[in-house]
Order: sequence, then C-alpha cells, then structure tokens
Amino acid sequence: MFRNFSSQALERMALLENQDRMDRTDGTPRSRRLRQISKETGQFLALLAANAPAGELIEIGTSAGYSTLWLALAARERGQRVKTFELDPEKCEMARETFRLAGMEAFIELIPGDFLSVGPSLSGIAFCFLDAEKSLYDPCFQLVAPCVVKGGLLVADNAIDQYEGIKPMMDRALSDEQWDCLTVPIGNGEFVCRRT
Repeated sequence: MFRNFSSQALERMALLENQDRMDRTDGTPRSRRLRQISKETGQFLALLAANAPAGELIEIGTSAGYSTLWLALAARERGQRVKTFELDPEKCEMARETFRLAGMEAFIELIPGDFLSVGPSLSGIAFCFLDAEKSLYDPCFQLVAPCVVKGGLLVADNAIDQYEGIKPMMDRALSDEQWDCLTVPIGNGEFVCRRT
C-alpha cells in the first residue's frame, strides 16, 4: 500500500514535510502552522484504517491534507473515500490543492466547517482520526463515539506531547466499558480506541 503513492503525491508530501519543519522554527504563529503528523504516524494510520471493519473513514482536522493522503491510501485500498473535516478556510484551500496535485481527489471528500455542526449526520463510522484543536477532542469524541461500529477505531493524535490538553477525552474513553484504549508511542503519541 505504501508503495502506491504517485510521484506527484510524494512530491507534495515532501513539500508539506519541509513547510511543517520550517513552521516549527521560523516564528509562524501556532494557528497558521500545518502541525501535521510524522510519516511514520501516517503509515500507522493507513494500516489501521485499511484494516478497520466495514464503514465510513473520517478525519477531524484536515490542515493542509498530509494525514488525509495517508488515509486516502487506505480508502483506495478499501474502494471508498475518506471524509475529512476542516474549519479553517485557508487550510481547506491548501488541502484542496494538496489533493489535486497528489491526484487523490477521487478518494477524498473535504467537508469545510465546524465538525460539531456538520458531523452529527454521520453513522456507521469504522475509523476516525481526531487531530483538531485539543479543546475539541472531548466534544468530538462524545459526538463520534455512538456512531462507531463494533470493532471500529478512533485514533486521537498528540496523546503524549499534549496529554494535558486531551486528558478529558482520554479519561472519558478509558472509563467507558465500550472502548478498549491504549497510547501508542509513535510520532506525538496516538491514543487508539477500539469499540467493543
């Protein structure tokens, strides 16, 4: 699956990786940074999503679309599309450009707007990647959790480097008997939850 990226997709991903590195050191305000996942985290997510049970693949927090490309690999493998939600209009435009340049538009549905407003119509979620503002993790979890199919996965980014910010969501999931959860020390830490 990892070998199936086109040269155009790899070129765009390299550009985003470089921009993300620069954003972290050049004084770019936090709200404007890409704040994307590592390549290894992308591979991990693609493997999980490709092997999730039947159902929807969603991402909350698109940014410039780097993580979405990894999820789109899994979606293509499954013969479906990943739905990705992004609030910031500028980042939506960057993501559209990423998907176009990477030639992955057929496997991605970008939904602009606040997930808490546009997401409630979802059902049958097999895989959810949560990588938004940390204060939104718990409300997003509460909205998504009832929609996840048995055996489905919810993965929350930044479980190690921003633990305090997402602790309310983690505590909620860990105390819910419908979820088996653990933190995987890859990238910034991935909190992986499986619906029992």
